[in-house]
Amino acid sequence: MGLLSEGSPLSWEETKALADHVREHGVNQFINLYHRLKDRQGDILKWGDEVEYIIVKFDDEQKEARVALRAQDLLAQLNEKELADPKGVKSLWRPEYGAYMIEGTPGKPFGGLMAHFNLVEANMRYRREEVTELLAKDECVMSITNFPRLGAPNFTYPLAQPRPEDPLSSARSLYFPDEAIFPGHPRFKTLTRNIRKRRGEKVSIKLKVFKDTKTKLPVEGAPPGEPDVVLLDAMGFGMGCCCLQLTFQACNITEARRLYDQLAPLCPIMLALTAASPIYRGYLTESDCRWNVISSSVDCRTEEERGLAPLDKQKFRIAKSRYDSIDSYLSPEGAKYNDVPLTYDEKVYQRLVEGGIDHLLAQHVAHLFIRDTVSLFSEKVHQNDNEDTDHFENIQSTNWQTMRFKPPPPNSSIGWRVEFRPCEAQISDFENAAIVCFVVLLTRVILSYQLNFLTPISKVDENMQTAQKRDACRKEKFWFRKSSKTTEQRAAKAQAQAQAQTNGKATLNGNGLANGNGSENGDQEEQQPLTNGSAKLNGHGNTNGATNGMSNGTNGSSNGSSNGADSDHTDTDDEENELFQLLSINEIFNGKPNVFPGLVPLIRSYLQSMEVDTDTHCTIEQYLRFIQKRAAGELITTATWMREQVLSHPDYKQDSVVSERINYDLLKRIQGIQEGKQVEPALLGQGYHSKTKTKDFIPPALQKQLAKNGCCEEK
Repeated sequence: MGLLSEGSPLSWEETKALADHVREHGVNQFINLYHRLKDRQGDILKWGDEVEYIIVKFDDEQKEARVALRAQDLLAQLNEKELADPKGVKSLWRPEYGAYMIEGTPGKPFGGLMAHFNLVEANMRYRREEVTELLAKDECVMSITNFPRLGAPNFTYPLAQPRPEDPLSSARSLYFPDEAIFPGHPRFKTLTRNIRKRRGEKVSIKLKVFKDTKTKLPVEGAPPGEPDVVLLDAMGFGMGCCCLQLTFQACNITEARRLYDQLAPLCPIMLALTAASPIYRGYLTESDCRWNVISSSVDCRTEEERGLAPLDKQKFRIAKSRYDSIDSYLSPEGAKYNDVPLTYDEKVYQRLVEGGIDHLLAQHVAHLFIRDTVSLFSEKVHQNDNEDTDHFENIQSTNWQTMRFKPPPPNSSIGWRVEFRPCEAQISDFENAAIVCFVVLLTRVILSYQLNFLTPISKVDENMQTAQKRDACRKEKFWFRKSSKTTEQRAAKAQAQAQAQTNGKATLNGNGLANGNGSENGDQEEQQPLTNGSAKLNGHGNTNGATNGMSNGTNGSSNGSSNGADSDHTDTDDEENELFQLLSINEIFNGKPNVFPGLVPLIRSYLQSMEVDTDTHCTIEQYLRFIQKRAAGELITTATWMREQVLSHPDYKQDSVVSERINYDLLKRIQGIQEGKQVEPALLGQGYHSKTKTKDFIPPALQKQLAKNGCCEEK
């Protein structure tokens, strides 16, 4: 959820009066932080996932399901292990917006070993079991994106009713009671209140209802003149959704900026692949994803900023909510694709440039800082700009975009990072682990093959809307960059190089390089294949000997540049207007001849030059097959599966309504899937979730081999 400062929240009037103070000092803090850490080099790959969960309470007699408002109590118990042994825990638990939500992460980041991919699913399973042990028999922890009847009558346990006329209510919602907001930290209700007050009215989230043969119009609560709209009116409808996020540590700021840019065009693609939320307030809708719901749920723009009234009291017309897709690229290669006019604070921009920040990064930060702070604590008003970063993080953490560029925290061993934020939460640990491992592997392929997915921002924005359409994964097409001929040439050359040196497998020498003779002379350019060594996945190594300025694995810099003849960044192989085509999800993931080789085949090509232990190879292969099949439409998305469950339910009346009984049966079925008791071939295939070799630890024999090759890490 972002920055969780401790203290006493200020009123909206007090917060508003300090907006310029926060902005001024936040900019100064970023400039100081940047200059302290801009030359930081050599951080190794570390990465981790965040899975958000909903606690559900079943009434098996009445055949009803509610969200259980138990998060505060559960977190107090879950955090006992961390308090007792901060460095030894296998999981970390944090609050989320909903009083029925919790967020779980690994106890420590995963690293650059191939074997770490085999730990992810086991750790997710451990987290689920850890929570389950604390639940009553009629309760269940679920990694579902949205509770289907959130906002429908009596959806909470204990029962709580909305108070739209109560001036003390934070949300003042017709449907979402304040009791459903996490009570253990003031940030959540403060944000809810201040976003509403800054906007000048309640948020307005509008979803088209799925029109079936007996759908009654107008939908209950529909706005005047919009009879087919399911209206949601509170921050909780968006921030009360769950998601799956990943954070990666880069070796330096340049690599972080490049990863930020290269992953941004993949955000809508992954959103479509992971679509999992077609039901809101008990209605089937035309949307499959949460994204626009959350975007609207925190849209604090005034009428002036939304273009509905002439500018008077406000400075800017702002095109998007503070929760949306990115608006500009950060790397030099991406600059030419910033084709959407960027609104930014000129005064902030000039201060940043004068402070030594380059144009692209300065306009990015100045764009973030067109937003006012919407949550401020009295104890955090006055800070030391040379040491503190809370004012910067106050604005940064309430710009919720598809990607987040994250500077190192002060006085920390943590490096420059990027956060990948679009994915919807999946039902099973198998699915969530598959998505996580796929994206992490993709980052390694991007860096190792020097791939270029840069797409004009306008087309990425268009893809974000396409991704949320009903069954977009199978039916829609997305703007995607064709691979130039150098992409496949480079991959083939690098793979052949690795195979020639290692007979098809990279050895583990700890330098992030693969060499076949067991020596440690990885600094020789002719021995630099695309891989960075199977022990280390840092991805900073050369794709071939011709690439300049790249590191030798664990501690060099990656500046994203090359000698030009062998880089996808040159665009010399294609006419600019032919670089982008509309491709299906299947074509993007599995390939289209003479257009794009496919994300999965590129990962498989990369893996062929890596030495992978048998169990990890088995697990990764199951994940890749799952991704391939879902992309091809052989397996359906969670959203499509949920729709089919509702439409085929004997109690469904062809009226778009997900009744109490339908909701109960749907969630019971989901419980069976996540516990491995219910087989759903259309969703997971035949038993895929039981075939992985995932483990809680790296086997001792493999640890011994890694240590022998100088690749052991902290246990």
